[in-house]
Amino acid sequence: MHLLHVVGARPNFMKVAPVIRAFRSHSGVRQTLVHTGQHYDPNLSDIFFEQLEIPRPDVSLEVGSGSHARQTAEIMLRFEEVVLEHGPDWVMVYGDINSTVAAALVAAKLGIKVAHVEAGLRSFDRTMPEELNRLVTDQLSDLLLTSSPEAEGNLAREGVPSEKIRYVGNVMIDTVRHLVEQARMPDIPGLDGDYALLTMHRPSNVDVPATLREILAALRDISRKLPIVFPIHPRTKARIDALESGGVRQLASTSRVIVTDPVGYVESLALQKHARFVITDSGGLQEETTALGVPCLTIRENTERPITATEGTNTLVGTDMELLRAEVDKILAGKGKAGRVPDKWDGHAAERIVDVMTTIGG
Repeated sequence: MHLLHVVGARPNFMKVAPVIRAFRSHSGVRQTLVHTGQHYDPNLSDIFFEQLEIPRPDVSLEVGSGSHARQTAEIMLRFEEVVLEHGPDWVMVYGDINSTVAAALVAAKLGIKVAHVEAGLRSFDRTMPEELNRLVTDQLSDLLLTSSPEAEGNLAREGVPSEKIRYVGNVMIDTVRHLVEQARMPDIPGLDGDYALLTMHRPSNVDVPATLREILAALRDISRKLPIVFPIHPRTKARIDALESGGVRQLASTSRVIVTDPVGYVESLALQKHARFVITDSGGLQEETTALGVPCLTIRENTERPITATEGTNTLVGTDMELLRAEVDKILAGKGKAGRVPDKWDGHAAERIVDVMTTIGG
């Protein structure tokens, strides 16, 4: 059985890594890793692949950035040649980025079976490009590997036959559990003692000046209570610099918001693990903080990972900054959400994927 794994951005590597490792023990399985290059990431260094225990990609398409339509089309053009050359039995796609839907569409048109890891997640917000990618990919997939129980219900409502769906658990948590003991805090000047961690990059937060201005005001208030470590996304930095005189430098000099360059994945795990709480708009951090038992305050009106809120440590605050301030006060008073780790977020999701796929075969 020949599996062709498709990734396009750093979070995909955290999802594919445990799957590749788990299949290595099966002599009848051949694996090819394709990186579309949808996102350029300087953190994809040799040490990154060593920590994940996976090789560098066998094929790099080097698509680069562009509009959603242009990027998706370019991936399809280049990926079709790869599929025709390699002739896999399965194309395995991960998450919800443009690379995911592009690869699924190419494979389906060529009659190659598609397995979608992290299928069935829904925010029910079609203004999000990722939501459209999820919907299309799940309709094209032959095997839908879900990370939480509600995903199966979403797929059933959309008419996906139950025999295509397998609840295997969360492969991202496999990687968290695999690497968390190696996680070491990055050297951050000025950080000594308790802190909160902030990540923010979604257009709904950083592209709307009035919203961004309110968020920054809340962050300044919260930082008076404890420092906030802010590994800043380049796009977010550009928006803050355009919004305020002095931009990010002004924010750092007038508050206890400690702005740093983006950090690697293992460093991010360490920052999450030791934080009093995390403020984010990232889907991945909602999952990771639940696995680590760290309170998470999500600056979004919806989430495609509702189990992190219903069972885990996540609280949706939307863009209500008074609610954000109130939730921070609750956490600092020792009354934050404790939550629990959901079923099958146990570090063995990839092994269950292997069991499913080797049973089905090529």
